[in-house]
Amino acid sequence: MLENLRKYHIILASNSPRRRELLAGLGIDYEVRTIQGIDESYPAELPVEQIAEFISAEKAAAYQKQLTDDELIITADTIVVVDSEVLGKPHDEADARRMLHKLSNRTHQVITGVCLTTAEKQRRFSVTTDVTFKELTDEEIDYYIMNYRPFDKAGAYGIQEWIGYIGVTGLHGSYFNVMGLPVQRIYNELRDF
Repeated sequence: MLENLRKYHIILASNSPRRRELLAGLGIDYEVRTIQGIDESYPAELPVEQIAEFISAEKAAAYQKQLTDDELIITADTIVVVDSEVLGKPHDEADARRMLHKLSNRTHQVITGVCLTTAEKQRRFSVTTDVTFKELTDEEIDYYIMNYRPFDKAGAYGIQEWIGYIGVTGLHGSYFNVMGLPVQRIYNELRDF
């Protein structure tokens, strides 16, 4: 389907099983390559809507020197934003509980920044999805944290897990973006690459 990509060896730079599953769903052959310890900090004055794309570009820069002429690497970063506060991955149970209380009975934004990078060029973009949660009870939050351990997820939740089933009452935008990879947009960008 994506004939223009035949000249490239596609690399996904992510340890996320969700991103692997989503990219595989496009029917693209790829390999996973990761570098540990990439700095994911960002300038404090950076507008929140630019943070995920900035971090994704920083990740791409860490790989760019290693790329051969026939390789195309996909890097991504996802953040959750509520009231202009960026909710990253929770440090512990208390932090996860705080985040889920903050998201309860509210609408927040999930922003994923993506970079498609070769030795010669780069395409950068981000996708935003609005997600609304019902009012979550303490019991629901505790059950989710204890049974799903969402410490590797921005905003302390995975929409494809139990909390998404019982808690999400509204979604405006890409569901797959909330999972961590806006595959619809990636497909279009790769088609035009």
